[in-house]
Amino acid sequence: MVAPVAFGQHPPARRTLVHISDTHLLAGGRRLGERYDTARGLRRTLAAVAATGIRPDAIVFTGDLTDLGDPEAYRALRETVEPVAAELGAPIVWVAGNHDERGPLRGELLGLEPTPEPVTGVWDLGGLRLIALDTSVPGWHHGDLDADQLAWLTAQLREPAPLGTVLALHHPPLPTHIPFFDILELRDQPGLARAIAGSDVRAILAGHLHYSTSGTFAGVPVHVAAATCYTMDLARPAEEVNGMDAGQAFHLVHVYDDTITAAVVPVVDAETAGHFSAAWVEEMARLTPEERLEAFSRKRPIDPA
Repeated sequence: MVAPVAFGQHPPARRTLVHISDTHLLAGGRRLGERYDTARGLRRTLAAVAATGIRPDAIVFTGDLTDLGDPEAYRALRETVEPVAAELGAPIVWVAGNHDERGPLRGELLGLEPTPEPVTGVWDLGGLRLIALDTSVPGWHHGDLDADQLAWLTAQLREPAPLGTVLALHHPPLPTHIPFFDILELRDQPGLARAIAGSDVRAILAGHLHYSTSGTFAGVPVHVAAATCYTMDLARPAEEVNGMDAGQAFHLVHVYDDTITAAVVPVVDAETAGHFSAAWVEEMARLTPEERLEAFSRKRPIDPA
């Protein structure tokens, strides 16, 4: 692989995460609502991840891994994702969502005792700390973080990490313009704000909404990834928004020294008119900044296709 060339003011990203959400896998290959082929959506997404050529530091799945919490669905999920993650050399971070069942998730994906305890974890990704929280509430679809989990998070954040901390959870601590999401939102958001106040938390990754969005919470950027199963058709009045089999995407999260970006990567079958090559990038890199500026200012053809 060709080494990255720095054209601008930022050096290459220190760490890269692939952020995927809401796979809603069903046992036996069944379709969600007899309409959405969630297994196909997951396979297409993983193929798109591999096609980027990026070897991420982790692949983060922010909840609703299965639709009904069936052990068979978790096994199918693991059997689909693990070979791709192994090929990319990336650990997998599984986060629980409101459609998940803690026992089967812990047993089938994590190899732990299938207890109803929250599914949490901490990963050191070469100095970047990733903390998974469990906002699921057994038997309900809204989100929450109880006092014990908030105390645990506070303890984890007492010592800063070299590259800071990223939180991964299912229910985003953000408002949404879609009315029915109000009853499904994360509760006790003030408690979460207090837990991360003054800490090294640099970003929050979430899912749940089935559309990509972003915002800030307690001064921290929040990035919500769209689903791989189906997404929300936002080109409708807010009260009429519903699902559609289009717009599936994942996020490429790049961690720099001074910022974190989250690029939305659509999962599509469309062909592009052309693409830039490593050789073309090297050619541009050999130009001085003045030569490059002149080439672009004079509208020199730059499309290698």
